[in-house]
Amino acid sequence: MGLDAIERKLSFAGAAAALVLTLVYLSQIGKSTTKAVTTRPTTTNSCPKGFHLAGKLCHGLQTTQSSALVLAIIVGLVMGGGLAFFAFRRNRPGAIVTSLLLGFLTGTAGILFMFLGGWLAIRAFRLQKYGDPTFSGSNTKAKEIAQRRRADRRSASNPRSLRSAKASTGASTTRTPVASKRYTPKKSNRR
Repeated sequence: MGLDAIERKLSFAGAAAALVLTLVYLSQIGKSTTKAVTTRPTTTNSCPKGFHLAGKLCHGLQTTQSSALVLAIIVGLVMGGGLAFFAFRRNRPGAIVTSLLLGFLTGTAGILFMFLGGWLAIRAFRLQKYGDPTFSGSNTKAKEIAQRRRADRRSASNPRSLRSAKASTGASTTRTPVASKRYTPKKSNRR
C-alpha cells in the first residue's frame, strides 16, 4: 500500500520543486518592490499623502516589503521537507496530505502540488478498491466485477431458480425472539 516507484519519484520531484520555490522566495528577501496604485479622491477632491490627482483618480506608488515572504519560506521548507520524508518512507497518506496542504498554502504556484496530491489520492482509491492503481488494471477489474454482477442478476431473475429458492426458504419456520436482559418482547396470545 506504499508509494510505488513512479509515485515516489514524482513525490521527490514535488519536494524538490517546493525547495526551489523556497530558494526563489529567499532571493527576494531584503528587496522592496514598488507598484502603481490608484484610488478615488475624497469628497473634497483631495488625495491621500503620496498620491497626486490625475483626472478623476489619485495615482501613487506603494512600496511593499518582502517580509511577507517569511511565512511562505517557512511553509515551503517544512512542507517540502515533509514531502521528501514521506516519499523516502513510501508513506502514501502522508505524501497526499502534505502535497495538498502545500498546494493550498502556496497559492497560484501550488497548482502543481494540488495535481500531485490529487493524482496520488486517485491512485490510492483505485488501489484500495480494485487492487491495482493503474487505469488499465483498475478498468479490467471493474469490468470483471460488473460481469459477475450481471451474471448474478440473470441467475436470480430465472424463474426456476426463484421457485427453488422459495421452496428452500419456505421450509424454515419463523422463530420467536430470544429473551434479552434489557428488553423482552410481549408474547402474543395464541387464540
